[in-house]
Amino acid sequence: PLCRPDTQEYGQKRFSTAEATVVLRENGKMREKSLTMDTLNPQVKAVEYAVRGPIVTKAGDIERGLQQGQKHPFTEVIKANIGDSHAMGQKPITFLRQVVALCSFPELLDSSSFPEDAKQRARRILQGCGGQSLGSYSASQGVDCIRQDIAVYIEQRDKGVPADWDNIYLTTGASDGIVSILKMLVSGQGRSRSGVMIPIPQYPLYSAAISEMEAVQINYYLDEDNCWALDINELHRAYQAAKEHCHPRVICIINPGNPTGQVQSKKCIEEVLHFAYEENLFVMSDEVYQDNVYSPDCQFHSFKKVLYEMGPEYFNTVELASFHSTSKGYSGECGFRGGYMEVLNLDLEVKAQLVKLLSVRLCPPVSGQAAMDVIVNPPLPHEPSYLQFHKEKRAVLGALAEKAQMTEQILNTVPGIKCNPVQGAMYAFPRIFIPPRAVEEAMSLGISPDMMYCLRLLEETGICLVPGSGFGQREGTYHFSLHTLTLESLKLVFQPLHKLLVNKL
Repeated sequence: PLCRPDTQEYGQKRFSTAEATVVLRENGKMREKSLTMDTLNPQVKAVEYAVRGPIVTKAGDIERGLQQGQKHPFTEVIKANIGDSHAMGQKPITFLRQVVALCSFPELLDSSSFPEDAKQRARRILQGCGGQSLGSYSASQGVDCIRQDIAVYIEQRDKGVPADWDNIYLTTGASDGIVSILKMLVSGQGRSRSGVMIPIPQYPLYSAAISEMEAVQINYYLDEDNCWALDINELHRAYQAAKEHCHPRVICIINPGNPTGQVQSKKCIEEVLHFAYEENLFVMSDEVYQDNVYSPDCQFHSFKKVLYEMGPEYFNTVELASFHSTSKGYSGECGFRGGYMEVLNLDLEVKAQLVKLLSVRLCPPVSGQAAMDVIVNPPLPHEPSYLQFHKEKRAVLGALAEKAQMTEQILNTVPGIKCNPVQGAMYAFPRIFIPPRAVEEAMSLGISPDMMYCLRLLEETGICLVPGSGFGQREGTYHFSLHTLTLESLKLVFQPLHKLLVNKL
């Protein structure tokens, strides 16, 4: 009613798709889309992310079909494709949720329903936030008091190895930090283009980021016959071969391993760090599963602590970025997207460039920063929440350890499957022995044999796994990745239906 008739009429013509189409057709020309598959950034097309790839898309279609009454040989889809602990039934840690709730709604600080130690932490975090609100931006590196708490945590974890909170950056999950560091490292053209050494099998974030940045992926293969151990000779082989076509600049290590579940020995870490020192490589240590060590014969050693113990010549020179997250461990708080990285021995001018790069995304979610603070600053023995917190933490880690052991045992009873011990993390990466005729059939369809295997397993059982080809594997071998949190469901259906599936293959 406020528009003049002529304006209203113009507006209808201006924004009517039908009217615009007629005008364009009269001019003999249709407007083309500016963004098509032909004009799309080719690096985006090159990106692949197996844990949310075509298998997962098909699983989603089947799940929606079940909800609409479609008939399948199963009643639910079991998603074992990604380490989303809470989605698979793991309960939140009470103390962590209390602190984040208090930070999110400070009026609760007056409630007698919350323990005093949770309130104390929430008040401290809020005092570090602009306007004492979780809804304000933080500094690009993160809230100062949380960075300080992380430094204290690292010193305690590493038995006194010094940590400077100025070297600590809060991130949007560990992934954000990993991508940021890789961006800093990629440069050059042709044979001088940056090469990134990654383990195979690897977490697909690495290969996806390398593709997007047009860096050169340098594969070094973990030793499946030796429980996925890292072989220093294999590092040298991969490095020397890569020097022919790129400039290797960084080595990435995932410890404990994803998707392979191995825990690196201290001797192995020393060899990697010596190799990086000799070849002038930047070291990226993905340590998000540092709390998830189950084998009594294994222990988590941080790359930073081992580097320190190797002496000042190493500790003061090797550039090292270490990553941690709220998403794994015992908390499983994937949705908060909390994480941090500690970066050592950066050139001071480069450090300023890193802060600049991080400032482009303003800051990580402040709620995720608060969740990260609870993980590095848990209740102390004299505080009221201590007993419940550690009871819940032990229960989660104990259940994960039991499931890791049972996953290995169950899979190794199935003909055609061989699974290494799951020493840590949350995954198994068993080898599957696919009959030659099935391999030929898959090749004729233009898909990898383990992809065909996982597709048929999904169609027959509703179990959604990720084929090993999405993580990388030695040629001629086939695997799948399995999240151990799905064990209760898998042990009911996996063995009989696997036999049926192999017979069909």
